[in-house]
Amino acid sequence: MIKRIYECVREYKTPMFLTLFFITMESVIEVLIPFTTADLVNRIKSGIEMEELLQTGGKLVIMSLLSLACGAIAAYTCSKASTGLARNLRHDIFHKIQTYSFENIDRFSSSSLITRLTTDVNHVQMSFMMLIRTAIRSPLMLLFSIIMSYIMAGPLAATFIVIVPVLAFGLFLKVNLPQGELIE
Repeated sequence: MIKRIYECVREYKTPMFLTLFFITMESVIEVLIPFTTADLVNRIKSGIEMEELLQTGGKLVIMSLLSLACGAIAAYTCSKASTGLARNLRHDIFHKIQTYSFENIDRFSSSSLITRLTTDVNHVQMSFMMLIRTAIRSPLMLLFSIIMSYIMAGPLAATFIVIVPVLAFGLFLKVNLPQGELIE
């Protein structure tokens, strides 16, 4: 299935890969912002000149704007890639329907074929958009956050390694158990 969708992206592979790049950059910057803020707080405790404070504040503003820009560019390239996928998918479906014999076409109603070309393709388009944005960003944020917590807090970060699987297991149980079976 993924291979078939990837084949339909065709000339829109560049926006798809640009989306992945900008989402990665946005995630890295968003993890670096708290790291810089923590460093600033530590330097304030030890005494800091106003000039250094303003420089670090300016750096934080620039990092925030870069993160915002990466997110905006990722949204734009993601929409280009997903609409391109939908365009190519509609084209492929239409040409596949054209190869059917009249006997096969009579088995499908016109409304069914139109639904396949509109609603179903829109669902694939939205799923693809969510896949290249959310499904990539979430694991990256988890990975980068764990790395940065080890850099900042060392052994305390090991709690993430224990707590995250426990939370994931709890969410898995909540989602997969029928309503009322979970002890509340």
